[in-house]
Amino acid sequence: MEKLKEDARRIIQAALSAVDPQACVLRFLRREKYILWIREKPLDLRRIKRVFVVGFGKASAAMAQAVEEVLGERIEAGIVVTAEGNALPAKATEVREASHPIPDERGVLAAKAIRDLATKAEEDDLVLVLISGGGSALLPLPREEITLGDLQKVNDLLLRSGATIQEMNAVRKHLEVLKGGGLAKVAFPAQVISLILSDVPGDPLDVVASGPTVPDPSTYSQAIGILKAREIWEKVPDRVQKLLLRGEKGEIPETPKPGDPCFSRVENVLVGNGAMAAEAALEEGKKLGYPGLILTTSLQGEAREVGKVFASIAREMVKYGRPVGRPGMVVAAGETTVVVKGKGKGGRNQELALSAALEIEGLPLVLCAFSTDGKDGSTEAAGALLDGETALRIRAKGVDPEKALLENDSYHALEAAGDLIITGPTGTNVADLVFILSGKEG
Repeated sequence: MEKLKEDARRIIQAALSAVDPQACVLRFLRREKYILWIREKPLDLRRIKRVFVVGFGKASAAMAQAVEEVLGERIEAGIVVTAEGNALPAKATEVREASHPIPDERGVLAAKAIRDLATKAEEDDLVLVLISGGGSALLPLPREEITLGDLQKVNDLLLRSGATIQEMNAVRKHLEVLKGGGLAKVAFPAQVISLILSDVPGDPLDVVASGPTVPDPSTYSQAIGILKAREIWEKVPDRVQKLLLRGEKGEIPETPKPGDPCFSRVENVLVGNGAMAAEAALEEGKKLGYPGLILTTSLQGEAREVGKVFASIAREMVKYGRPVGRPGMVVAAGETTVVVKGKGKGGRNQELALSAALEIEGLPLVLCAFSTDGKDGSTEAAGALLDGETALRIRAKGVDPEKALLENDSYHALEAAGDLIITGPTGTNVADLVFILSGKEG
């Protein structure tokens, strides 16, 4: 088991290195004298009067460092906002910190500063937008009809309801100013290039950080439907209900849709995602002697149910040598959800892991589930690395793992087993990685 766990840690590091924000940006952004290359598309900087940089998300500070490495003195001004613990020094760009996953006043002030800077941009200016996971919570600018407290309440309700990131952001887009194409609208007519590090399964760019520079296909009516389907409509503040109902009636303009002129000078570039992390994990596994495959890079579902699915795959690997033999590896990337009913402490990866631990007792393998940003739920853990004796160790410490799962208290159960992964803030965020390593037979 120790060898398997040691190899698993090396795989984790390889996956994180592959989605290092600076490396991701520099793969797509380079400069040759007066030419700025974005992907393989040239931009003549002599035709650009001023360059502004704005960003939001857990990787925005690292992305800003990379942009400064390329553009240096050409940056007129910049501001990025990242989660606590992710700030990095920059020269031309102001770096701020704010709260995640529940927005706070610091985030509102940063969002206002970003809006004001983007509004200054004129037709012959360039606005570089650095977008990464966590951006939705870090760029909160509520509509004038509601308050920050209203946003905080809605965010908390959505998080606890098990809503998907697509559902959460469809609601957020209709409560805030800069989401759902709002940033593109305030920056128009400047040229806008967004560099996007995706943390959303399948990489729908309108969902990553709630798509501030992307046309929004969702509607007020859909936002209302989501809140009702998740059974929290009656719990959201009255001001939020009134705002959404007015929007549904057409009394408030919709978010910018495809074809809106504000997107005519916008280019959105995907620079990194969970698939890259999964591919790097698989490649490192092969080097270490674990041939395998990627199950999916669009993993979704309720965490404890997904944990059972991975446990069934683990049993299949050990008993029948499929979908891969032994030694072997299977990998998945994506983001699960948790319906919070208990009063415990944990996160989606820890809940997935604890659920799996109850199903793989005695099996000669390890299972890893971790968040690439280094923070799973409200805990300081990134996730967990468990084995076939995890549940036994939990019980030996006097903790009932089944009860812990019912109470959404995966953190304390996995802490008792000594199986938590603690990385601290990683500076990147491409959602979650889950993998199984099985050792040799015999």
